[in-house]
Amino acid sequence: MAADPRFFPAGSALTLAEAAAAAGGELVGGDAALRITGVGPLQSAGPAEVSFLDNRRYAAQLAATQAAAVVLAPEMLAKLPAGRAAIVTAQPYLAFGRIARALHPPVAPRPGVHPAAVVDPSASIGPGTEIGPFAVIEAGAEIGAGCIIGPHAVVGAGVVLGEGCRIGAHASLSHAIAGRFVVLHPGARVGQEGFGFAVTPEGRFETMPQLGRVLLEDFVEIGANACVDRGSQTDTVLGAGTRLDNMVQIGHNVRTGRGCVLVAQVGISGSTRLGNGVQMGGQAGVTGHLEIGDRAQIAAQSGVMSDVGPGEVVGGSPALPMRETLRAHATLRRLAAKPGKPAP
Repeated sequence: MAADPRFFPAGSALTLAEAAAAAGGELVGGDAALRITGVGPLQSAGPAEVSFLDNRRYAAQLAATQAAAVVLAPEMLAKLPAGRAAIVTAQPYLAFGRIARALHPPVAPRPGVHPAAVVDPSASIGPGTEIGPFAVIEAGAEIGAGCIIGPHAVVGAGVVLGEGCRIGAHASLSHAIAGRFVVLHPGARVGQEGFGFAVTPEGRFETMPQLGRVLLEDFVEIGANACVDRGSQTDTVLGAGTRLDNMVQIGHNVRTGRGCVLVAQVGISGSTRLGNGVQMGGQAGVTGHLEIGDRAQIAAQSGVMSDVGPGEVVGGSPALPMRETLRAHATLRRLAAKPGKPAP
């Protein structure tokens, strides 16, 4: 199905040669001058669209595709039917994404401040920035060039945004300094008070002052309704290129390295440190004050209660090395089997 132009306006058409160049691949067959207007899946892409194959499970669909060209890996080229063009690359999914982005580029800012927005006179707004209706920019905030601040978004006092940032509708930032091309999806919350308190002799909870900041390095992306608490005494830091999915919770003083990926409903407790390239599956949780090494992988719904070394793959609750977790599950299944019947 082609992208709905109401939501995804098309840019300029590409020739097949230009599409291959955008993908960083090699055009094999086809008319290099043929103009491409869109992208689509193998089973429904039309003769003016590009599709892709990145999973051998769908190789059978190649025979029937009507796409003008298919982005695929070199080893799949022999399965392409005669008369179809290919864009050959070692990373078909990435290459296809680049073609799609070239055909449907992100919406550019519409420079200016909507009449219904509230912008403090002491705030600094960079050239080419769009401030949407009912957005609030508080005193001393600094917004870089070419940013988009969506409807009802709030940029708090003193917050700094680098160039090209996109702040979605109803998102809010306080006590934060962001680098270039940072993205907050709708409803994201950054910089609010961390969950820190002491218990008085009378048994009351007394909130501890949260005096740190949130530092978002370049190209950080934060999903819808995700929350990043500011630090208590030190800063909460998300390293360059880190991605948070929707509804992720980052506690105070957490620090991630570069390029971490945290999937939906992950929760990380205060003062835990993640190395570079850490990946965490959905609903995984990490207790506080732990060290998660570079390129560690944590399976979905894991409960991490101790440090994880660089490159380790862990799963289960409490999280153990994945081989141990799988053996434990296999043992439980055998124990649960009825006498005389194999384990399920």
